[in-house]
Amino acid sequence: MSATEWEFEALLEYLKYSRGCDFTGYKRSNLVRRFHVRMRELKIDSYADYLHYLQSHSQEYIPLLNTVLINLTSFFRDRASWEYLANELIPKIIASKQPDEPIRVWSAACASGQELYSLIILFAEVLGIKSCLQRLQFIATDWDKDALSQARNATYKPKDVSAIPADLLEKYFEQTEQGDYIFHRQLRRTIIFAYHNLAKHAPMSKIDLLVCRNALMYFKSDIQITILIRFHFGLKNNGFLFLGQPEMVMTRRPIFTLVNFKHRVYQKGVKLELEEHLQICSRSRKKPAIDSPVTDIRVWQTAFERSPFAQLAVDSNRCLILANAKANTLFDLTLNDLGNSLEKLTLGQLPGLCQSIEKANRDRYPVTLENVAWKTDNDTTYFDLSITPVFNVDAQVICLREVSPPRTNVL
Repeated sequence: MSATEWEFEALLEYLKYSRGCDFTGYKRSNLVRRFHVRMRELKIDSYADYLHYLQSHSQEYIPLLNTVLINLTSFFRDRASWEYLANELIPKIIASKQPDEPIRVWSAACASGQELYSLIILFAEVLGIKSCLQRLQFIATDWDKDALSQARNATYKPKDVSAIPADLLEKYFEQTEQGDYIFHRQLRRTIIFAYHNLAKHAPMSKIDLLVCRNALMYFKSDIQITILIRFHFGLKNNGFLFLGQPEMVMTRRPIFTLVNFKHRVYQKGVKLELEEHLQICSRSRKKPAIDSPVTDIRVWQTAFERSPFAQLAVDSNRCLILANAKANTLFDLTLNDLGNSLEKLTLGQLPGLCQSIEKANRDRYPVTLENVAWKTDNDTTYFDLSITPVFNVDAQVICLREVSPPRTNVL
């Protein structure tokens, strides 16, 4: 690494640990260009000098963020893709639902909100505003707090709304005395805004349509894979992923299948493996130490799936992240149960289970329970349970081995 590269990495480390601005997963070529833009504005030539400037000007990270996170977006950007969404994808999503069933849409990296409100307009045009208010839940997330605030404010200049057809502009926007346009006040009630880091924070769940356009391309390939794993987990089995024109799904395994190449639309492919589930629930992005033969991930995966005993994996919040076939059968679990806390599942009624998971998570040491009674309407089954922390991340594997009923003394 050259001296200049070392100075740049030191600058990124300072921003990460002193300001919480973690750019370390971004492509270096893009970052260097954007940093140079800001440095030229300040007439600063070296990364070392810019680091000193950051240290002596506590608010400098804000204009830097605005420079790096360009937030180039607009209403109905790449119009042909939005027409495909309106004519093909949204009708499919609605047709797959019961008449009153909720629809969940996640606008990830929503920036200042133009694509978010484009989405709402399309759904409202198909369902009607009244039905949207009853059935639609939009989740809008970004890690740029200023952009998120702009999206929440939902106020745009005339030049910002120039791409919106006149009839839709009149129907969904109110013009202020100053000439700005504010998005439909009632429809804004369908939106939940949240600060969210795609590469680190847990994904939203039970999503029917996930829109993340022109954000992945700024990340390095390994971070892109991490984000796509989270997207897979967040989507329902028949949900859709809608990316930007420059972006492609490139992962080690086909966890997504292509629906439409031209418009970058995907659906879930193969199921996530245990290693991938653990990437989601881990609080640390450090790679688990899994290179030795003893802890090879494929051994764990095979043992987990093929075990004759019921096995489940939960995160530190006691949310289900994986279950093998035996556990699915025994406790009537489906894919829709993934992500739910044990307290919401019948499995959570096992005496002492939740408390033991908490103890294993706290102590990072296996916990065992013997002769735990599982009572159903027709019978009572007894299990020996073991809860084991795995791979030094915040997750545990639960193994349930069926045993004979405990003996009772007869006088």
